Amino acid sequence: MKKIVALMLALVMVFALVACGTEPKKDIHAKGEGVMTYAQYEAAAMDSEVVVETFVQAKQGWWEKDGVGVATLYTQDKDGAYFLYNMPCSKEDYDKMVTGTKLKVTGFKSTWDGEIEIIDATYEILEGNYVAEPIDVTDLLGKAELEKKMNMFASFKGLTIEASNDEGAAFLYKWNGTGQDGDDLYFNASLNGETYTFCVESYLCGKDTDVYKAVKALKVGDKVDMEGFLYWYNGAQPHITSVK
Repeated sequence: MKKIVALMLALVMVFALVACGTEPKKDIHAKGEGVMTYAQYEAAAMDSEVVVETFVQAKQGWWEKDGVGVATLYTQDKDGAYFLYNMPCSKEDYDKMVTGTKLKVTGFKSTWDGEIEIIDATYEILEGNYVAEPIDVTDLLGKAELEKKMNMFASFKGLTIEASNDEGAAFLYKWNGTGQDGDDLYFNASLNGETYTFCVESYLCGKDTDVYKAVKALKVGDKVDMEGFLYWYNGAQPHITSVK
């Protein structure tokens, strides 16, 4: 009798393990009730309320504005990207928002000099983690289709460093060269005879980061591959996070 009971218990455990093994995994990209797809967000009118679920890809910074902590984040799902600008956020929560953290965000779709962003937002930290691979947009440089990739983590391959001013500098501190070490770095790179401007945004990648040091070491004529976020300012102005 004891053997029969033991055998039955063993069979129950086997069936339980099989059942657990076949339980479907939760789709981290499935949208919750009332949450927009990226296509719906893209189609939403400016200044309208939007609700999205997205994943932190990089943090530009946290600071206090009028006594309230705010965060600016580059975020993305599998279909597109969302730039969260000055979102009220505690420092404690900001520190929890490591790369890949899933957020539900409710705010207003806005634009500033061409950059589409979400402002006046509230958030909820959700379960789930997703880190985007860079999408190669090299062939889209200079084309209207590039705007469809706004704010996404992107790569740019096989470009040539060009002079940033009449004196032949490979980079400038600030857009007009009036800055100093620690400020944003601006530099030019060309592809197929056309020249484009790139930026190392100092809030995102400060002077002690590898990319900041790499840009300072560039020489005109260098061939480079780059990665960064496809920020927009009166046209594409990628915020570069890696240069090789």
